[in-house]
Amino acid sequence: MTTFKRPKVISLFSLVMINIIAVDSLRSLPISATYGLSIFFLYGLMALFFFIPCALVTAELATGWPNTGGIYVWVREAFGRRWGFFVIFMQWIYNIVWFPTIMAFIASTCLYYFNPALSENPYVIFSIVLTLFWVTTIINCFGMKASSILSSIGALIGTLMPMLLISVLGIIWLFQGHALPTEFTQSPLIPDLSNVNSYAFLVAILFGLVGLEMSAAHAEEVKNPKRSYPLALLISVVLILITLIFASLAIAIVVPKSELSIITGLVQAYNIFFNQFGLSWLTPIIVGCIVIGSLAGVGAWVIGPVKGMYASALDGCLPQGFNQLNRFGAPQKILLLQGLIFTVLSLLFLIMPSVSSTYWILSDMTAQLALFVYLGLFASALRLRYKRPSTDRAFTVPGGKLGLWIACVLAILCCIGVMILGFFPPEQVDVGNVFIYESILIGGMIGFCALPFIVYRK
Repeated sequence: MTTFKRPKVISLFSLVMINIIAVDSLRSLPISATYGLSIFFLYGLMALFFFIPCALVTAELATGWPNTGGIYVWVREAFGRRWGFFVIFMQWIYNIVWFPTIMAFIASTCLYYFNPALSENPYVIFSIVLTLFWVTTIINCFGMKASSILSSIGALIGTLMPMLLISVLGIIWLFQGHALPTEFTQSPLIPDLSNVNSYAFLVAILFGLVGLEMSAAHAEEVKNPKRSYPLALLISVVLILITLIFASLAIAIVVPKSELSIITGLVQAYNIFFNQFGLSWLTPIIVGCIVIGSLAGVGAWVIGPVKGMYASALDGCLPQGFNQLNRFGAPQKILLLQGLIFTVLSLLFLIMPSVSSTYWILSDMTAQLALFVYLGLFASALRLRYKRPSTDRAFTVPGGKLGLWIACVLAILCCIGVMILGFFPPEQVDVGNVFIYESILIGGMIGFCALPFIVYRK
């Protein structure tokens, strides 16, 4: 087995950028924009019940167990190797299910600029999706230094800059007194939750806030992790919430809900702003920035869960050969296996009724699988506070054991509630035959949940 000493290459700034690029997703903006003024309430609710508890718990666990492997190590220490493998496998597999959606977002963003009709062509999308993902996988085979550089650049010019720019354009739009879409002005501050189908997109909003725990997979490469993790998480939470809320509002005030695409909505909004302000020449530049940011997000997620899988391979949870690194310190065999599964899943673009329906069903399945990971995360935090009370933690959730219980119970209830909503297809997307839709969703979830136990037993 190759031995590799990991250098301390990740600074506080890089850690914040990795968090932002892992969580602050441009692809979630059009979906959250469909809620209009209710965005404030919904993001506030998700922040209180999920995002902030997740940040607090992650900071405690990352400073108590700053080892490469992240959530796998935490669940293993709390409940044993079998459940540790289950959780890290689920984190790994939900990301593979997610990759086609973010790649479709990148492809559709580019195509919408050149020829909007091509953004719904499944064969073109399929070809671009495969090419982009395999290029990103190859980059990550060159190790963490290359990946962290890509994440930092992508977070700055490909995620934060487009989000801040569209927020500023939205503020200018309001101050100039432009007419707002009727659907936006009539949207309530507190939404009516009586229609379950109209709030199926809450699954996507919650999924737009997952990922803070992913950076802990790089613990051994972080400079002064016990100080850097809590501070990086605090900065990241504030920046992520501000950018997501205001960028979503900027889209909602210029693109009518009836015309808003859940894939290309961001570019739709930019086109309206740029045409109004005489800045059409900026369109190709901003499209390029969005592509860079999205690719950097993929780069962060391509390698993060793979490191957790590598840690489980060292424990003997995977077949021989997967516990080896290449000369750049990257678990290349797991990366290649990930690419093969991704390729098979991407065939859905050629099977489902439309690109949008494929995009949604994979997004929904991703969020559902991700919630299993977070149930394991919060349960482990509670278990380890009692099982390993003497372990030195540079940060603990405020309020002692009661504070930890409140944070974890709120988050667990939120996860279960959103998981139930995920089985109701949204009104805004034509998913075709509902029976086929539900069969793919439920069958995929059952299959992916059973697979880690089968692998572990073998």
